[in-house]
Amino acid sequence: MSPSIASVVCGCVILGLFWLDRNQRVRTSGALWIPVIWFSIACSRAVSAWLQMGEPVQSADQVLEGSPIDRLFYSGLMAVGIVVLVGRRRLVGRFLRANGPILLFFFYCLVSLVWSDYPDVGFKRWTKGVGDLVMALIILSDREPLGAVERLFARTAYVLLPLSVLFIKYYPNLGRDWGYWGGETSYQGVTLNKNTLGMICLLFGMGALWRFLRAYQAQEDTGRTRRMIAQAIILAMVLWLLLMANSMTSLPCFLMGSALLLTTNLRVVIRRPAAVHVLVAAMLVVSASVVFLGASPSALKFMGRNPTLTDRTQLWGTLLSLVQNPWVGTGFESFWLGPRLETLWKLYWWHPNEAHNGYLEVFLNLGWVGVALLLVFLTITYRKLFIAWRNNTLIGSLGLAYFLAGIVFNFTEAAFFRMQAPVWIFFVLLAVCAPTISSARAIASSQDLESASYRER
Repeated sequence: MSPSIASVVCGCVILGLFWLDRNQRVRTSGALWIPVIWFSIACSRAVSAWLQMGEPVQSADQVLEGSPIDRLFYSGLMAVGIVVLVGRRRLVGRFLRANGPILLFFFYCLVSLVWSDYPDVGFKRWTKGVGDLVMALIILSDREPLGAVERLFARTAYVLLPLSVLFIKYYPNLGRDWGYWGGETSYQGVTLNKNTLGMICLLFGMGALWRFLRAYQAQEDTGRTRRMIAQAIILAMVLWLLLMANSMTSLPCFLMGSALLLTTNLRVVIRRPAAVHVLVAAMLVVSASVVFLGASPSALKFMGRNPTLTDRTQLWGTLLSLVQNPWVGTGFESFWLGPRLETLWKLYWWHPNEAHNGYLEVFLNLGWVGVALLLVFLTITYRKLFIAWRNNTLIGSLGLAYFLAGIVFNFTEAAFFRMQAPVWIFFVLLAVCAPTISSARAIASSQDLESASYRER
């Protein structure tokens, strides 16, 4: 098949997925397109990369400068989002007051710029982090928050996944990369590296599985069958892309998260809520033992990893030797800048730009104080998600699945408070949204407040 014909087929597949998943009863706000665009860029490539107006990063100075095109794009999208939230200020204020831990973490990140070597760069990146929160609040304050979450999945997955398949098979200059890792071909799809492709497959795959279960349980829904078909197609694409990407972090996380999602919807588990704690703890202990303690070398070998986790353990030792203030770190998003970055790039030919461990990444930038705040945030988030599961099994199970996958994902990748990292964006989204939309009472009160807000405008 020629690339032009394949492109037409891909377009038909995208339109077909939207047609299969149509639901005229859900009336979400037009403002939902703002987080959809934000998340779509986070899950693919920066605007400058799509326009091919940015040059590949070759030096530490380029990291400091950033892209003015991307900066303008994100600033504009955030400004529009803030305008929307101002119109919904009563709802937004209520939700912010209910999410003190994440606000405290954001505040500490801002304060840490005081001792940063590059406060201007750190502040620009911090504002992008605030942008993630803005997008989550737009979704939560929508007139139908659950429908908004579903449409966020649909509008991003139905476009990015088929395009990834198209790029890999028919546009290799866009969807593949050669030579960087020992001459082997790597598959990146709409993203810029195989790890990010694996990351979005992890997120969209669990979202599709959740939506499949949701459609399956809606016995009286006339569009139930076609919606299940749409999610089955997405799951097939996810599995194919995960195998092509060969991302040995995302695949195990997808399998564990999906297993937890399915298990927490079983009656036997619903009747024994304590079993959820046991399942989550067991998966975390086993994962940590394999990754950090070498409990099963055969498992690492099966996943294509050596005992150094593809040089990650060597990198971790080097990074710890560069720490100067273990209590407060170098300041938010400031470690991988300037002389430190130049030193690391001289030591490692593959030019790392992250610690490949989310907890170590937080420690490097924010010190033990930041790690403590992160652990408090994670603990409270887990408690909120567990309560959400008790209130609404299907919605809460998705939150728990993403929570588990995110915790394990950060064992070998850095995704906590990384700007435009899809895993972190979903963490923020679920931490803020899931406990609220899981409660029928909360949904009703939210809609009442929203109606009052619209009347005020």
